[in-house]
Amino acid sequence: MRIALVTDGIWPYVLGGMQKHSYYLCKYLAKRGVEVHLFHFNQSSYDISQLEFFTDEEKKLIRSFIVPFPSSVKFPGHYLYNSYRYSMRVAHILSRGNFAYDFIYTKGFTGWHLLKFKSRYHIQCPVGVNFHGYEMFQRPPDRKTWLQHWLLLRKPVKKISLNADVVFSYGGKITGIIKDLGVPAGKIFELPSGVESSFLEESVPADPSSVIRFVFLGRYERRKGVEELNVAISDFLDGRPAPEAEFHFIGPLPENIQLTNQQVFYHGEVRDKYKLRALLTRCDVLLCPSWSEGMPNVILEAMACGLAVLATDVGATSILVNHKTGWLIPSPDARVIKEKLVEIMTLSSGQLMDRKRNARRLIAEQFTWERLIDVFLSHFKPGMR
Repeated sequence: MRIALVTDGIWPYVLGGMQKHSYYLCKYLAKRGVEVHLFHFNQSSYDISQLEFFTDEEKKLIRSFIVPFPSSVKFPGHYLYNSYRYSMRVAHILSRGNFAYDFIYTKGFTGWHLLKFKSRYHIQCPVGVNFHGYEMFQRPPDRKTWLQHWLLLRKPVKKISLNADVVFSYGGKITGIIKDLGVPAGKIFELPSGVESSFLEESVPADPSSVIRFVFLGRYERRKGVEELNVAISDFLDGRPAPEAEFHFIGPLPENIQLTNQQVFYHGEVRDKYKLRALLTRCDVLLCPSWSEGMPNVILEAMACGLAVLATDVGATSILVNHKTGWLIPSPDARVIKEKLVEIMTLSSGQLMDRKRNARRLIAEQFTWERLIDVFLSHFKPGMR
């Protein structure tokens, strides 16, 4: 079986949840003996030609096509413009290569040109698209973002989704968004994301620390709710001199939004998965107060490490977070976040440990890549049309 995996970068050459999903999808397709033609580019100091984050056995089945992402002067919509140019570059390579694929899997806008002119390129196999969270159809954090969604993103995303043969959904609210675009239910394939089973913490420690450690993991984007989280933490810590709680931030957050408090710690960007796992396992509760999401890798990874989760009910987060594994809130309201922080601090150690253990168990039973890749392959068989 041969699959073309067209990405907007893979982790860790490019950072992001979509990029990490692409990396593991490629890795586990190769592990299952699928030949993968990987289309990607580099935004790191790593040598992308080496594919050093795959094993030698995996690399035997991965053919790498490095397609530089176009650049231009900045103007309103420049990213969208360059995304289309990137999709043209990919389509031209696919058409010139004369490759016979069983399936073409495109991420985000990468299949835009190919799907628009599918008949011109004589593409015979199905082409799927994954826009992950369809965030442009979710609630925006401010008017600027709302305008970007309405004026720039919604129309092309809808068109690409309608042109695709398969539209991938993580489930939850995302499937409803896709259906509202007019995509027939028969074209929608629900498949959640996951983690490697090796990332799972063997067990959740029986004796929790007297200090509850909260953690935020991610890069800075307005939709991630960092501003609201900062207000909630500041209000929570006001008048709490005793170090009964700590707040840790992992990710490249700008200094101008960092809090100055002895109970708040910043660890910067962490690309090494083992170092990240070590940091997470020392914490208790992940904070994910986003305005919009798909199925966040940060939630999957934190739960795999035995963390309970406080998150907003957006995208597919409700598939992972519930009253057994954490706390789901309707929106990233600073007042509500603070109230939940206070509530968590009143829990007994046993109550918190129950949620932490439930979180890890859920990931181990349902959300590992070893399981998910088999679900994918059971549906997308060689020769399917």
